[in-house]
Amino acid sequence: MSSVLFLIPIALFLGALGLGAFLWSLKSGQYDDMEGAGLRILDDDEPEKAPAKADTKI
Repeated sequence: MSSVLFLIPIALFLGALGLGAFLWSLKSGQYDDMEGAGLRILDDDEPEKAPAKADTKI
């Protein structure tokens, strides 16, 4: 019985910690764009690199 009295505060603390992490992720915008990440992985376009300098020797 004494172990339950020890584990209940730990469980409440971990639950509050999880809730705090969830609220922090909401405030930081983790869930603002739910579809963008899924679509970006399908995009094959690579960012264009700067063109290499062409030799101008004639």
